[in-house]
Amino acid sequence: MAGDAAMAARDQVLAEIRSGTGFCLVTHEHPDGDALGSLVAMHRILTALGKDSVMLMAADEFPLPYEYRFFDLAGLSTVPPTDLPSRTIIYLDCGNIDRNPLGIVKGDDVHILNVDHHHDNTRFGTVNLVDPEAACTTEIVWDLMRRLGVEADQEIAEALYVGLVTDTGRFMYENTGPRAHVMAAELIEAGVDTHAIYRRLYEDMPYAKLELLGRALARVERHDGGSLTVARVTREDYEAVGAEDSYTEGIIDHLRSVEQTKVAALSREVETIGANGGSGVRKKVSLRSTDGEVDVSAIARAGGGGGHRQAAGFTTELGDDELVAFLREQIAAQLALSST
Repeated sequence: MAGDAAMAARDQVLAEIRSGTGFCLVTHEHPDGDALGSLVAMHRILTALGKDSVMLMAADEFPLPYEYRFFDLAGLSTVPPTDLPSRTIIYLDCGNIDRNPLGIVKGDDVHILNVDHHHDNTRFGTVNLVDPEAACTTEIVWDLMRRLGVEADQEIAEALYVGLVTDTGRFMYENTGPRAHVMAAELIEAGVDTHAIYRRLYEDMPYAKLELLGRALARVERHDGGSLTVARVTREDYEAVGAEDSYTEGIIDHLRSVEQTKVAALSREVETIGANGGSGVRKKVSLRSTDGEVDVSAIARAGGGGGHRQAAGFTTELGDDELVAFLREQIAAQLALSST
């Protein structure tokens, strides 16, 4: 962690955890491994310190993607606690407060500790512990744990390791530095069975997930000399093979591995329910940058989303051709700027 401001924020978060008694832990909608790992680990750390901690997630997040269903979520509520104003709210791995599906907003009666590693975090907290140099939010939670004097039991260690291994792409992404490996080594010493975690996350997949992958790869398109590799998954695909939305996890890695690709994009159709109860279909777009020349978080922000320089996403109502045109335009603009 670099900078006086960042260290001051860390020290303030530590002080508030030590002095506080009641906490409510929140993460972003459709939580991934880093979000869930941060949530569970922080809850266990606070419990170890004798604090009253509640994890909060919306009911419609369940069931979780199959690879995360092994998490012990004892202490989780799907509705805000009645004493929420008296609790300190800790947001974990959430770059923007609008990604909170439960409508908790900052106000005079809400005190928020914003703990995150996204470089485009909007700093919505009362205290903002945002470290873009961290490989994942669980790395920040791991650092807080050590400074609080809490020893990682197996459950804490596994939760932290899940966040680390998923957000670094199994230690293959550019954000994997020496500190990530030091963290991994400590967590393994604390009892993490790396093979068991790998099996839970990346193997034992439902057959429908393989079928969905085949359908997506059958629709791969390449544009502009291969700089954009894109695929899509439709509602009909999900229904035909009996797949859940979470089964698309990992498809984009096949796209980003194709030669000459600078940006990989996966578009998947999701059903949405409007305020009047009517349903519709929108697209969730996942983006990956291969060599870092294109900042996909900038593309995602232009589409109303966000994320990291090399992994980001947004939701859109654009048609298939319009979406491809938007992506090509955004990529071309960045490449032209980098060549000047």
